Amino acid sequence: MKKIYFLLLFVCLSIANLSAQFAASNFTLVSNISPEVGAGIKYSGCWGWTDTLNDKEYAIAGSITGTYFVDITNPYTPTVCAFYPAVNGNGNWREMKSYKNYLYVVNDNGAGTLGLQIFDMSTLPATVTLVSQNMDLFRRGHAAWIDGNKLYVSGVTYSNNTTSSLDVYSLATPTAPVLLRRLNQDYPSITYVHDSFVRNDTVYASAAYQGLYVYKFTAANTFTQLGSLVTYPGSGYNHATALTPNGQNLVMLDEVPASLPIKVLDVTNLSNIVVTATANQFPLTTPHNPFMLTDQYCLVSAYQDGTQLWDISNPNAPFLAGYFDTYPVSGGNNNTWPGGANYNGQWGLYPWFPSKSVFALDRHNGIFVMNTHLYSNPEINIIGNSVNIPDGSVSTATTNNTDFGSVIITASATNNFIVQNTGLASLNVSSITITGADASLFSIVGPSTPFTVSPSGAQILSVQFAPLTVGTKTALIHLFSNDYSESSYDFVVSGTAALNVGIKEQNSNNFNLVVYPNPASDHLTVKYNDIKAEDATLKLINSLGQVVIEESLNKDCCSKDLNIQGLPKGIYLLQIKGKSLSEVKKVMIY
Repeated sequence: MKKIYFLLLFVCLSIANLSAQFAASNFTLVSNISPEVGAGIKYSGCWGWTDTLNDKEYAIAGSITGTYFVDITNPYTPTVCAFYPAVNGNGNWREMKSYKNYLYVVNDNGAGTLGLQIFDMSTLPATVTLVSQNMDLFRRGHAAWIDGNKLYVSGVTYSNNTTSSLDVYSLATPTAPVLLRRLNQDYPSITYVHDSFVRNDTVYASAAYQGLYVYKFTAANTFTQLGSLVTYPGSGYNHATALTPNGQNLVMLDEVPASLPIKVLDVTNLSNIVVTATANQFPLTTPHNPFMLTDQYCLVSAYQDGTQLWDISNPNAPFLAGYFDTYPVSGGNNNTWPGGANYNGQWGLYPWFPSKSVFALDRHNGIFVMNTHLYSNPEINIIGNSVNIPDGSVSTATTNNTDFGSVIITASATNNFIVQNTGLASLNVSSITITGADASLFSIVGPSTPFTVSPSGAQILSVQFAPLTVGTKTALIHLFSNDYSESSYDFVVSGTAALNVGIKEQNSNNFNLVVYPNPASDHLTVKYNDIKAEDATLKLINSLGQVVIEESLNKDCCSKDLNIQGLPKGIYLLQIKGKSLSEVKKVMIY
């Protein structure tokens, strides 16, 4: 037990020392690794993938020399589990997206580029399997997006050196994409699309210096223009966009020249797109890529200024709610803007893991895993009569003592809670008590109190809340600062007799439920064993316990397609229940 305690203490101290290098607000660094050797620019685009069958989360990092697959299921100890080298290096502009268990990688460098790479990730963590790497479809592609079963590739160059602004490929057979249409077949005046955001076949195309264009990709496999925005404040090289889940607002970024602000757009009327506000963290910040979390929050990768979290709940007055600077050598946090460094720093990130870990990739400093209490898992208590501990619960309580540090609660696979102080040089934990009607159902297993931590950020206590029966409990943790003034933090702590962390998935012996894609945006395919004469019901349940989809299963069919267009992003449970069968899968909708 002592060995484990000191090992955890060492890990937390290391994280604390590392965190001190990076300016941050409302973000906590969990880990940082850089597997690519050498100095200077080493990384480019990134993505993430969740293996829902094995409850694994992977950060995927494009580098100069290839593609890294990193297991971040335990975010404190990221592990490189696979690497696939590029041809002759040249990965300054590598981008990637996933569909089912496949990863599609494009590259916009010259020599050494061999078209579209397709990887099968189902063999992780042992390895990845290269399905294909050839120039049959194209030689170079600048960026990619996947909507439903369609792959959109922008900035295309073919093996004969002809070009296309934007191509659409069918992924009906994921290992063999088929070209459906080129944008220039319908709109040849658009000479280049740098990036695209697509939802439900509505394409927001960032057309470089030509501005923003919105198209519908129709059932007839043609493009129809819905709107455009070519003149707007802070215009330049139109680079990338992200749409709110409700479809009302679009965050748009222009990359060249440097230091152009983010724009928030009202897109409720595509024939009259309106810029409602512009904003920037520092006058010389250069935003690069946006990633929409909710209708309220948008994450932005901003080169020298790292990760930014923008609150756009009022689209007329967005404000910076948090940041984490992954590139401390220059930028606004030290007011240093060297010539030629405008595009150093953070390229992109991926925030849509079920755990709500945020993975960011800095071009120089590598892979960062971080979290913020502004974006964390909700309490989920909708699996039968059981309730479970959400991974990475964060205290939102406040204190009257302005010197008192924030406290973070995280859960391990054994329900051990690690209490961390991130604000004080030292912190005393006087006692831990559990209050509430069901308090007697919990026991506390851990070192005796009091506990002291120094310096800031070190682990001070590992406590096991052992639920004896099912039910929701509130843990009241009493904390004392250096001047012995008391502060209390309330947490909703829940669990099952099985001591599972996160969302419990139930399995019956005679039934097999497969759900894909996961995460999903517009549709879910559900496959199951033949239920024969048994009556069964399928339910999709949100984090509030509300049934948003309910259907009877067809006894003569073993699959079901669900339309999830318009559902809010978040964690859902898909439950199938019959007289003698019951199974639950967690699903992420983004």
